[in-house]
Amino acid sequence: MTTLVCTSASDAARLATRTLPYATYPSFSSYVRARQPILLRTARSLTANPCDAEDLLQTALTKTYVAWDRIEDHRALDGYVRRALLNTRTSQWRKRKVDEFSCDELPEPEPVPGGNDPAERQALHDAMWRAIMRLPARQRAMVVLRYYEDLSEAQTAEVLGVSVGTVKSAVSRALGKLREDPELEPVR
Repeated sequence: MTTLVCTSASDAARLATRTLPYATYPSFSSYVRARQPILLRTARSLTANPCDAEDLLQTALTKTYVAWDRIEDHRALDGYVRRALLNTRTSQWRKRKVDEFSCDELPEPEPVPGGNDPAERQALHDAMWRAIMRLPARQRAMVVLRYYEDLSEAQTAEVLGVSVGTVKSAVSRALGKLREDPELEPVR
């Protein structure tokens, strides 16, 4: 007897009906009825889509049906079907086709100021620190505590020994000066 090699469920079904037109396996039917929910869970763990999992299980069961008379130990059927699931999924993954289309112009995104360029990020960082260093000492301390140390207004007030209102007004004035700083103009 020749060994059948199936690449898809439709091939396996066509081969099964061609080579075994009248053969039916009641033991296979009872096996599928008893183990289908468990095998479907396994198939779902291999795919992201429940419909794909059902198709994957159907393909693996078709391959198992084709090989039913060659399986000697029917106690190890779960392992056989799981291996068929895994092999089928691997084959599908390898055959995945990536569509590429040619076009006249490359779809390059517009450059974003301060994007992912490390040199631009460092230049912005340096410009911000120079602008912060030009602030009066008290405002500088409040801005650093609020935005670089990520303290709340109450925590900043406690650290500096001032009221929360003082922190709010001083930080507001400092942010206004930073917005007007000519060195930070390109960022806006």
